[in-house]
Amino acid sequence: MRPEHVRMVLVEPSLGANVGAAARAIKTMGLDTLHLVSPRQFPHPDATAMASGADDILDRAQVHETLDDALVGTTLVVGLSARQRTLSCPVETPRESAPRLIAEAEQRPVAVLFGRERVGLTNEELDRCHRLVQIPANPDYSSLNIAASVQVMAYELRMAGLADVAPEQPTSEWPPATADDMERFYTHLQRVLQRIDFLDPANPRALMRRLRLFFGRARPDHNEMQILRGVLAHVEKGLDGTLRRGGGE
Repeated sequence: MRPEHVRMVLVEPSLGANVGAAARAIKTMGLDTLHLVSPRQFPHPDATAMASGADDILDRAQVHETLDDALVGTTLVVGLSARQRTLSCPVETPRESAPRLIAEAEQRPVAVLFGRERVGLTNEELDRCHRLVQIPANPDYSSLNIAASVQVMAYELRMAGLADVAPEQPTSEWPPATADDMERFYTHLQRVLQRIDFLDPANPRALMRRLRLFFGRARPDHNEMQILRGVLAHVEKGLDGTLRRGGGE
């Protein structure tokens, strides 16, 4: 297992105590990489107290202003959520998800996202994920403290790592496109679709969400992403030419 390749990402945690408890959970399971997106209380005495000796995890924790920054360089992103969504990417349990994450992390960074204590991850944040993970808790009371969720996921990752999961055989000579590559592609794609009047600029979310799911399942490699971006750039070039010719007539 490559623990440095497994990013445990807490999105806007409110309480320093939860950050510290999450750090403890991570360390006890042999992981060492904690990323925090806009934490409200960090650094904080409560974080240190609840870390209970996992101060090195807190010292190395990387703090980001945005989720985009936290995901730079990752090629597989999963998000934990208790909410059911009508339109979503594949849903797995931690036990089903962990071997895939460990196998990918043998070669490239991966990220596991945990949402806010009260409301979890937003739909837009879940759109960044290739897969969703749901802990099969009591359906009548499925609320888990964020640190408890981290502990469950960290345990399954450790068990998958101890099982010596073999890396997946590459299907391409190129590495998968990274999360930041994909975001630049989605921005480019939305701009082009709006310019050709295929996408309603006043309400682009529904179609873009479906397209995100489609490309998330496909997981294009770096070369395929360059081809897709090249197609979009060529469409824009043609549109610019049309506009110039139209303006001169």
